Amino acid sequence: MVDPRLPFPTRKVAVPDGSVEVYIIPDDQREAVFKKLYPFRPIPPLNRTVEDIHAEKKFKIKDFIVVREGSMNMLVSPYYFESGGSVIDWL
Repeated sequence: MVDPRLPFPTRKVAVPDGSVEVYIIPDDQREAVFKKLYPFRPIPPLNRTVEDIHAEKKFKIKDFIVVREGSMNMLVSPYYFESGGSVIDWL
């Protein structure tokens, strides 16, 4: 599957097996991006607190990160670089 690139600049972040791109999303567009990428229904509000089950840490959804790995845009937790938690790992 090839996801179209989001219309935002990125920065590269080193990971153990190479690097990934992290989108730099303006605050005023974060909600729209979240709604576009969130795979479940209903869509929760950005101010909801969830837990990254891999990191065992809580965070506000508004602090999500979007990374581009290969040809995929992935909605991940702010602890992604320490635990690998994606949106499917949020409680």
